[in-house]
Amino acid sequence: MPLRKSRFVHLVPLSDHRVLVLHAVNQLRWTVDRELAQLIDLFAKPQPLFEARLTPAVRAALVDRGVLTEESEDEELASIQADLSAFHGRDPEAALDQLRRQRRLGGEDYWSVTRAVSAAELDRGGRTFDLILFGDCDVQMEQDFLREAGAAAGLDLRIVATFPDDLGLAAERPHDALLIGGLRSRHAIMDPVPADGSPANPYIAEAVSIIERLRDITPKPILIDNLPEPTVQPLGLAERGLLGHRNRFRLANLALAQALEPFPDVHVVDVAAAIAVEGAHRLVDDGQVGYTHFGSPGWLLQRIEAERAAVHNQFPDMTALKEDMGGDPYVRERVLARTHVSTLISACRIDELKCVILDLDGTLWPGVLAETGSPFAWSADVSSPFSFIGHYFGLHEALLSLKQRGVLLAAVSKNDEATVRALWRYPDHYPKARLLTFDDLVTWRINWDDKAGNIAGIAAELGFDPRAFLFIDDHPHERERVRQALPTITVWGEDLLGLRRRLLSEPRLQPPVVTQSSASRTEMTRQTLQRERKRAEFDDRADFIASLDLKIVCRKLSEGEDPSTFDRVAELLRRTTQFTTTGLAPTATQIASAAAAGSEGVYVVDVSDRFGDHGLVGVGIVDGQGRVLTFALSCRVLGLGVERALLDLIIADHRGRVGELTGRIIETARNLPVRNLYRNAGFIEEPNGVWRLDL
Repeated sequence: MPLRKSRFVHLVPLSDHRVLVLHAVNQLRWTVDRELAQLIDLFAKPQPLFEARLTPAVRAALVDRGVLTEESEDEELASIQADLSAFHGRDPEAALDQLRRQRRLGGEDYWSVTRAVSAAELDRGGRTFDLILFGDCDVQMEQDFLREAGAAAGLDLRIVATFPDDLGLAAERPHDALLIGGLRSRHAIMDPVPADGSPANPYIAEAVSIIERLRDITPKPILIDNLPEPTVQPLGLAERGLLGHRNRFRLANLALAQALEPFPDVHVVDVAAAIAVEGAHRLVDDGQVGYTHFGSPGWLLQRIEAERAAVHNQFPDMTALKEDMGGDPYVRERVLARTHVSTLISACRIDELKCVILDLDGTLWPGVLAETGSPFAWSADVSSPFSFIGHYFGLHEALLSLKQRGVLLAAVSKNDEATVRALWRYPDHYPKARLLTFDDLVTWRINWDDKAGNIAGIAAELGFDPRAFLFIDDHPHERERVRQALPTITVWGEDLLGLRRRLLSEPRLQPPVVTQSSASRTEMTRQTLQRERKRAEFDDRADFIASLDLKIVCRKLSEGEDPSTFDRVAELLRRTTQFTTTGLAPTATQIASAAAAGSEGVYVVDVSDRFGDHGLVGVGIVDGQGRVLTFALSCRVLGLGVERALLDLIIADHRGRVGELTGRIIETARNLPVRNLYRNAGFIEEPNGVWRLDL
């Protein structure tokens, strides 16, 4: 059926070239520009010619929002009727309201900027991501800018906003994450404090209550804003001690971080730091309207004219305020939208970067090492360690921090490897704990070959998708060569002076949790590579495995496990793309619940050999009906028989409890190694990728 405009969609022209798209059933209120509105209106009747000219991204965006449909008018009406009947409501109005809440997009009109969306923006496409906002003016004003920041990061954010007392929306509306704005109880932080209390107690109690109620509804990641720091104080310099005005809010932020630490997948967004970086006086309105509103000074520039009646239509000239805001009343919204999107990317591990590949000469140290004879020529009598040399010390320190997070470091350099090894050393008076050494690299290609080819070789050696790599090089020709040859790899190097901050701040390099396995990833990966090189010495696979002194320990997790174990299982499921049956990646909270449930089972395997301890490298999750929901194994131990040992435990544990075990394999471009898992264990293939084993 050709595309046509939904019978329930109406276009309402607004001022300044904007058009409001209204959907009578799902209450879509979407502001688009005139050109996009004209495109939509072309489909008042099916237009095969224009349909063929729609890009896939624009088509998907319009169909997903219900603006265009492939159904006939009668089919569309029947679909709506079927959707309404699913709510079993005798009251048609109540059923319609419930359907609207489930499909709603946007927030309260009074706080909506309603920036017009263009077809060009829709054409960017991106990964669809559903986000629910709970808050007042702070996050409600931010919606359009969140979409803008999301699009810049490759995300198509679908946002619905409501008030903090409407938490039930999380049960009704599909979502990938939740964002909670500044809590209303912040106003109580200024109240008199009981002798045995803290000014932050009401604020923390509200935060914990909201998180607990949401956790009863959803396991998805939750982001919650902390509070900006005040820019002015009621008593000025006389605000002394911990209970001084500014310190009360600082203490509240510290208490919030501490109170929410035990909650898995709950992340405090450091709004205070983001605002401070940009200049709090421009982004916090306590210098204009009140001590605890914590809105944007730019909001005064956005108020509707009718509100001037409260001041007899007289108000001071706002030219200075406009100049201070740089002519943009939405500076705060843009800053916090970028902060929130960055936190979402980190919390949800979107497009995670697993390995940083470094050029050496001109990047990791100044000049050409073979010519200078040493990485640096620093001593205390030449300069402070925080002078020019501090740039390189700081860059090395940042890279070591990434290694601690679990990011692998590698090197690709046009150089002589023996020369680099001989000269890459530091005198004793250097701050060696802050400096990178050859031993911090998991692998390297130091030769005179093409860098793009060397990077491709490292990707193959580590078994990662090219999108998981970041390459840094000071030479523009090398950067361009890699971009052309390997277009999915991220390439940096234009701004070397800003590199430390960028490395430490890039959301794709910030895992939400750093486990013991993360911090040991370089060593464990190096052991894997050593094992692979050893494998090449053997003609017989059994002889090779026997030489490893392999120790495989399989077990079923229980409720009393250390929380870090559930974090590691969640991390393994998120990171594994090759040996995974379904790609299912539940949160640590969901995994802990499954382990505690008597009807379900979470099975893991730990492996060690003569090259080292690999830790927890495999997991299988089985529901109460004997369905293997997912099975995943780290590529570090592929080919060692580990998967069979874990699957044998699952089979043995279910004999006598269920009549059969079943599992699915959802094929992807990367999970070829897992395809024979069930066949090799005696399972029988059924239709639709299902495998069955009679017990």
